[in-house]
Amino acid sequence: MSGLIKKILVSVLRPFAAISNKLDAVRRLWANTRLNSALGGKVDASVVVLNMPELHGTRQITLGKNLYLYRDLYWETQENGRITIGNDVVLSRGVHLVSFAEIILEDGVMIGEYASIRDANHEIVAGRSVRHTGHTGKPIHICRNAWIGRGVTILGGVTIGEGAVIGANAVVTKNIPAGAVAVGIPAQVIKP
Repeated sequence: MSGLIKKILVSVLRPFAAISNKLDAVRRLWANTRLNSALGGKVDASVVVLNMPELHGTRQITLGKNLYLYRDLYWETQENGRITIGNDVVLSRGVHLVSFAEIILEDGVMIGEYASIRDANHEIVAGRSVRHTGHTGKPIHICRNAWIGRGVTILGGVTIGEGAVIGANAVVTKNIPAGAVAVGIPAQVIKP
């Protein structure tokens, strides 16, 4: 492509790029406004919402400031469950948070795509459908600046220490100490 044609195309398309950027900003503002309304006016203007999260249950959810919330998030609180998200947290695309007890994400936590954090398990009762036997919930606490990789599953009763790293696709069933790196199914510490 000659330099002249390229300059002409750039000059013609530049206004459309500016319009697209403005539309993205409007979509984010609209998503923030919708989430703020859904959570009773508790969402700070600094929270970047790329798309309205799917909300279920009691909506006992508290959000900090300067969050970056990607698309396709699923948040559910049932019974006494609540979700507390600190400041400067990033929730990547497709993250699921389901609480029957409590999920706490402290400041600076980053969670990779399609991670699942669920603090409850179904109870098993002989002769009854699992769907109708209830749940047992145990709190999950993810401490400051922990990094949860893509596709990680974190189960109830787990604390992940400050600055810990959980490798992609791990299943966390036990506490992980501060600063540790854990990988695998079930997650094992490979670097204290």
